[in-house]
Amino acid sequence: MSPSHWRWAAWWLRHMLDMRIENQAIGLKRMFNPNPVQVIAVTGGKGGVGKTNVSVNLAMSAAASGKDVILFDADLGLANIDVLLGIYPKHTLRDVIQGDLTLEEIIVEGPQGMKIIPASSGIQDMAQLTPAQHAGLIQAFSELSMNVDMLIVDTAAGISDGVLSFCQASQEVIVVICDEPASLTDAYALIKLLNREHGLHRFRILSNMTKSAQQGRQVYENIVKVTDRFLDVTLDYIGNIPYDDYVIRSVKKQRAVVEAFPRSKAATAYKTLTDKVIKWPVPKMAGGHLEFFVERLVQGNIQNKNAEVMP
Repeated sequence: MSPSHWRWAAWWLRHMLDMRIENQAIGLKRMFNPNPVQVIAVTGGKGGVGKTNVSVNLAMSAAASGKDVILFDADLGLANIDVLLGIYPKHTLRDVIQGDLTLEEIIVEGPQGMKIIPASSGIQDMAQLTPAQHAGLIQAFSELSMNVDMLIVDTAAGISDGVLSFCQASQEVIVVICDEPASLTDAYALIKLLNREHGLHRFRILSNMTKSAQQGRQVYENIVKVTDRFLDVTLDYIGNIPYDDYVIRSVKKQRAVVEAFPRSKAATAYKTLTDKVIKWPVPKMAGGHLEFFVERLVQGNIQNKNAEVMP
């Protein structure tokens, strides 16, 4: 065997040994922290439907109920959760992707003890990350040692590859809609893409900024009429959040309405929504852990890239 072959064989043995040690460490970590994580993507197809407000208030309400919650600002181009809550993080997901800090080092503690993974405005889209950055992101989530019951992913607006990948990787997808033609059109386009190109068949629908419970149900039924006709999907209606001036006031205060005005109509609706979400089934298998969420996210990005280069 030539010297080059010996060097290659030695490298391969070291690589396999490192992988075995790493897999053993991850396996031990799961033995001591076996609880799966509820991963929920909150999306909407278009901007202006109140998606981020839903994410923030759901996360805070769940944290107030005793859950260990991480809110992931996945709008990697125009991060705004920190603005909505008046939080000014020193470090963001960019530092993790670049390998400068661990995920735990950038996590910020928010109200009610919930944790926030801040994104930074202008960071490159997930679909543009290199394989090394993908691997680093998976490793960052795998090494997260804090207890997590629920990960809420606040996606960007629109139907970009990043939005599709985050939704595909999550166990549950909440689509926020409101009583506007553009909202319903864009929500349908998002559901169609996720269904036909990414194999998703079930979506949770939340009507936001409604004048009444009846209006919220009607908006849901309007989109169901179209999806039932053209798509093989199931849309589960999970309720409505009423239009409430206290939401506007809470945004100006840079606080969540469930914290700033806990007796308001919107805050009461968010608490009712949270009670429903907490009862959703959680995977009782390895696929419910955070590193698997990121692996599915990366796989979705790879599929998107391959689709772009196909003739």
